[in-house]
Amino acid sequence: MVAARITVNGKEAPISPAAPHTTVLDFLRERGLTGAKEGCAEGECGACSVLVARPGVGKPTDWVAVNACLVPVAALDGQEVVTCEGLAPAGETGTPPALHPVQEEMAVRGGSQCGYCTPGFVCSMASEYYRPDRCAHADSGAGAGSDSDSAEGTDAEHGPNGFDLHALSGNLCRCTGYRPIRDAAFAVGQPTEDDPLAQRREQPAPEPVATDYTREGSTFLRPSILTEALQVLRERPDAVVVAGSTDYGVEVNIRSRRADCVVAIDRLPELRELRVESDHIEIGAAVTLTEIERRLDGSVPLLAELFPQFASRLIRNSGTLGGNLGTGSPIGDSPPVLLALEASLVLADADGEREVPLAEYFTGYRQSVRRPGELIRAVRIPKPLSPVAAFHKIAKRRFDDISSVAVAFAFDIEDGIVRKARIGLGGVAATPIRALATEAALERKSWTAETVEAAARVLRGEGTPMDDHRASAGYRSAMLGQSLLKLHAQTTEAVSS
Repeated sequence: MVAARITVNGKEAPISPAAPHTTVLDFLRERGLTGAKEGCAEGECGACSVLVARPGVGKPTDWVAVNACLVPVAALDGQEVVTCEGLAPAGETGTPPALHPVQEEMAVRGGSQCGYCTPGFVCSMASEYYRPDRCAHADSGAGAGSDSDSAEGTDAEHGPNGFDLHALSGNLCRCTGYRPIRDAAFAVGQPTEDDPLAQRREQPAPEPVATDYTREGSTFLRPSILTEALQVLRERPDAVVVAGSTDYGVEVNIRSRRADCVVAIDRLPELRELRVESDHIEIGAAVTLTEIERRLDGSVPLLAELFPQFASRLIRNSGTLGGNLGTGSPIGDSPPVLLALEASLVLADADGEREVPLAEYFTGYRQSVRRPGELIRAVRIPKPLSPVAAFHKIAKRRFDDISSVAVAFAFDIEDGIVRKARIGLGGVAATPIRALATEAALERKSWTAETVEAAARVLRGEGTPMDDHRASAGYRSAMLGQSLLKLHAQTTEAVSS
């Protein structure tokens, strides 16, 4: 087995002697790369973000921003990382390096004050800067130094240069205010032809490396193929399975969890497929949420509504549907959507596979029918899709927050009659649930205000909502009913317009 190594800013370095639970952030800072900071240690502030070379959607390689505080450094064995210190090309001997275009715009537009959050903003901004399909609007004349406020064809979250502010949704600042940071984002131009990081996109991303890394009595394993991973899990049913580590990383940082054995499945080719068939869509459990979003490109409207509200771009760059479902959390945002889509899960172990409807998957708080040694291999969504769909997330913040209540709708309405109704709920019971009573109250009924108001009363009684620091039980019940009334109002407006 080749010793575990990582390439940082173009230079290869051994991962040893870092412990398997050591995060990329701690690994970098111990080596003097102190630009990335620890702010929250939970993936919510973005002060730690760095760039990782990943297989691209539009080009062979994408520069993807991730939370360095969550990812174990062993998970990047054989991979390439760029920090804020490595963005700009080195200057000639005796001269300081030039600023990267993103750094330059942040400086000249006053996007940095205390500087604590700035390196994280710069890395997230650089990821969007290098997004292959980002381009200026034809009527804007946008480029470096352009006046973003006067450009036509823009909105509050998309710049004239094609910059999507959702790229910064996981980055927080408490000094500057976000206006100058937005101005910097909307002012950057396109990468030049001689930009090394832009050129790097044209070459394939690093291949996955089989990893068997043991230190201090703990082991980090990255099997090469699914059958090998399933055999490991049969022999080590106590092993912690990770993909993006967005949940496990929090356990390591906040609760000092130290697993004896961690098995990484995020690069298994069998879990990285996304196929659109005539009767279903199959999404591999290790395809990241960002990859799903860009590869489906709005073809599943309910998922398209979910993604911008799911945590932040930094989390979506690492998080997976398999991980979100595997944790069994009752407040995960994807289960209500997938319940409304009537999804099923393909579960695999060393003996074979089985398919389980998601509605039958959850058995209790963070419990499921998944057996020891079994993995979620894929999510299957049947076709055709219901034409009326909506996802309502009620939370204290618009983005980058945990939902108090999540409601997903998928309806077939023909000639004013509800032919089929599927409603998924999160945050109102020990598990994500289908609102079966409300579905029955709607189906074969006219899609009228009277029908909807009666069904909304039923929906308010679904689940067993509780009082906690996010919301009261009464508020949750009220929001359930209100969400259905909102959907009716939205569909009425769409029909009348």
